Amino acid sequence: MFAITAARIDDTNPLSGLEAGERPDPAPPEGWTTVTVKAAALNHHDLWSLRGVGLSPDRLPMVLGCDAAGVDEDGNEVIVHAVIGDPDAGGGDETRDPRRSLLSEVHPGTLAEKVAVPRRNLVPKPPELSFEEAACLPTAWLTAYRMLFTKAGLGPGATVLVQGAGGGVSSALIRLASATGHRVYATSRDAAKRDRALRLGAYQAVPAGERLPEKVDAVFESVGAATWAHSVRALRPGGSIIVCGATSGDAPPAELTRTFFLQLSVIGSTMGTRDELRRLAEFCARTGVRPEIDRVLPLERAAEGFAAMEAGELFGKVVFRVGD
Repeated sequence: MFAITAARIDDTNPLSGLEAGERPDPAPPEGWTTVTVKAAALNHHDLWSLRGVGLSPDRLPMVLGCDAAGVDEDGNEVIVHAVIGDPDAGGGDETRDPRRSLLSEVHPGTLAEKVAVPRRNLVPKPPELSFEEAACLPTAWLTAYRMLFTKAGLGPGATVLVQGAGGGVSSALIRLASATGHRVYATSRDAAKRDRALRLGAYQAVPAGERLPEKVDAVFESVGAATWAHSVRALRPGGSIIVCGATSGDAPPAELTRTFFLQLSVIGSTMGTRDELRRLAEFCARTGVRPEIDRVLPLERAAEGFAAMEAGELFGKVVFRVGD
C-alpha cells in the first residue's frame, strides 16, 4: 500500500525525514480490523513525530497520521478513533489509561491506503458528513469538543477566549462555542486570520496579547508560553483555563499569586473518548457545523501540506484524499 512515513527523525529539519512510498499492508491482530482510508487529516502531532516527540528511532519507519475516515471490512462508512487505550485501565476513559498511545506512535497511522485499528475504535460516519469533513474530527475537533463540553463546565451564554485562531483546535473551538451560544473572543497575530475567525462566528478577534473589553469565564489555551500571561489576565475571578497543548513552549511563569487570589482553575485536557467522538459526529450532522478545511490534497502531495503547516500558513485543517 502507498503510505507517508517518518523514515528519520530530525529536530531542526523535520521534513527531511518524510518519505512517500510503498509499505506492507496491515496485518491486524485479534480484535483489530482494517479500514480502507478515503480521507486523512494532518495534525501538528505529525510534525512533532518527525522531530522525535512521542516517536523513538527504534520504531522507524512509522506510518504517520492520527485522523481518518473510510470504509471498514463490511463496507460501512466509519471514522477512526485515534486513541489506542483500555477504558478499564482509565476508569472508563481510555484517555486516562497510563499506557495509551495515538496511532502513529506505537502502531502505524492513517496517512496510508489502509490502517489497522481495534474494532471498538470505529465510529459510524454520519451520511451528512463527507469523508474529508469526517477525517478532521478525531484529533483537533475531538480535542476541542472535550475541552468545551466535558472540561469547561460552562452554561449557555458564557464568555470565552480562544488563543491562536488559526490552528485546527482553535478554529474548531470557535465554531463549536459560537454554535452553542457562547460569546467568543479570539486572538491572532495575523489580521487575515482574525478576519477568518470572525467569519467562523467569533464575537470579536483581537491581536495576540491585546486587552479584551471584558473578562471571560474561560480561556482555551493551546499556545503555551507566548500567550499564558494574557490568558491568566483575561479571566474573571473564578474563571478557568483549559489547556490542551503548548506549541510555543510549556514553561511560562505560573502566575500563582493571581491564580490563588482570583481562585482560578487550570484544567488539562487530552484528546477524547470514542463516545465523545461519536457524539461530536452526531453534533455536526444535526447542526450543520462543519470543520474549517484549509486545503485538500491527494496523499501523494502530502509533503506540501506538511510544509504549509510548518510555515504556519494554514487556517483550519489540511486533508489528504486517498485513492479514487
